Amino acid sequence: MTTSHVKRAFKYRFYPTDAQAAELSRTFGCVRKVYNLALAARTEAWARQERVNYNQTSAMLTAWKKTGELAYLNDVSSVPLQQALRHLQMAFANFFAKRAKYPRFKSRKKSRRSAEYTTSAFRFRDGTLTLAKMTEPLDIVWSRPLPEGASPSTVTVSQDAAGRWFVSLLCEDPSVQPLPATDAAVGIDVGLDHLLTLSTGQKVANPRHERRDRTRLAKAQRQLSRKARGDGANRVKARRKVAKIYARIADRRRDHLHKLTTRLVRENQTIVIEDLTVRNMLKNRRLARAISDAAWADFRSLLEYKARWYGRNVIAVDRWFPSSRLCSACGALQDRMPLNIRTWTCDSCGTTHDRDVNAAKNILAVGLTASVCGAGTRPQRSTPGGQSATKQKPLQREP
Repeated sequence: MTTSHVKRAFKYRFYPTDAQAAELSRTFGCVRKVYNLALAARTEAWARQERVNYNQTSAMLTAWKKTGELAYLNDVSSVPLQQALRHLQMAFANFFAKRAKYPRFKSRKKSRRSAEYTTSAFRFRDGTLTLAKMTEPLDIVWSRPLPEGASPSTVTVSQDAAGRWFVSLLCEDPSVQPLPATDAAVGIDVGLDHLLTLSTGQKVANPRHERRDRTRLAKAQRQLSRKARGDGANRVKARRKVAKIYARIADRRRDHLHKLTTRLVRENQTIVIEDLTVRNMLKNRRLARAISDAAWADFRSLLEYKARWYGRNVIAVDRWFPSSRLCSACGALQDRMPLNIRTWTCDSCGTTHDRDVNAAKNILAVGLTASVCGAGTRPQRSTPGGQSATKQKPLQREP
C-alpha cells in the first residue's frame, strides 16, 4: 500500500472577525447560488437529452458574472465558485456510475455552509492562514500540529448549525505507515445493549450519547416550537440552542468511535464485521432512535479507511448469516432465537453461550474461512471499502 501519499484533512476551529465572517457568509451564499444555477442548467439539458459538463458550466459562470442581476458574484473569490462547479461535476459522475442519487439543490437553511479554496486562493506561511479577499489571517486554534513541513493543497471553511466556524486543511501525512503485521484477528457483533461484542469475550458499553442529553434537547425543542416561524431573532436563537445540543452529542459520539476504531485497527490484523443495512434497519420505528445513536454505519466507515491506511484487513460477513443461532462449539443450528434470549444452551453439545459473544465468534470463523476459500453461494451486494465474506479472496495490499 502506498502510504507516503495518504492525504488527511486536519480540522480546526477558528474565530473570525466581523469583517471575515461577513466575507465568508457572502462566499457561502455565492457558492450555493452558483451550484443551484449550474444544477438547474444541467437539469434542463438533461430533460432535452443533452449533456453539460464542467467546462460548459464554467463558461456559464463567466457569463453570469457579466449580468447585472448576478454581478455580486464578482465580489467574492472566484476559486470557491469554480470548486462548487467541480463538486457538481463529481455529483453527476457518482449519479451516472449509480453510486448516488440525482444531485439536489442546496438549501439556504438546511445545506452545509462551506467554501473550498485551492492553493491560488490562500496563503499559508509560518503557521498563519490568510484567505483570498482578506487582509488578516484567520484566528485558528491549533489543537494539534500539522505534519512537519506540511503544505495544504486545499482549505475548506465551514460553519455548522451551532454557529461554530471550522477550517479543514488537506495535507499529505507521511506519518501514516503500515503497522507491523500481526496474527491477531477479531470478530465483532454490534448491538444496542452493548455497542460492540468481540469474539474474545470483551464487551464495549454503549454510551448512549443522545439519551444523556435527551431531556435538555426536548426542552430546547419545545422552546423552539413556541417561537413564531420565520427568520425572527428569537427563533434563530432558539434554533441555534437546539443545534448546539445536537453538536455536543455528535462530537462525543465521533470522539468515542475514533478512539474505538483506532484501538481495534492497531491491535488486530484482520477484523470481521457484519454487512448490515443500517438504512433499512432505521425503518423500525421502535429502534430507529437507538440505532441512529449507536452510529453503526459511521463505525464501519471509520474502521475501513483506517484499515486501508495501516495495512489491515476488514471482512464483511453476509448479513443473512445466522451468527446468533449457530453454536460456535459444535456448529449446530437452532431453529429460532428471539431477541429476548441473551444466553442459551446448545441441544447438541450442551455448551452454554452468551448470545452476543457466540455471534462474534461465528462471525470471526466464517470471515476467516471466506478469506481463504470463499463462503456460501448467496449473491452479495458490493460493499464499498469492505470485503464481503461471499466468494472473496483476502484484501491485497496495493504495490
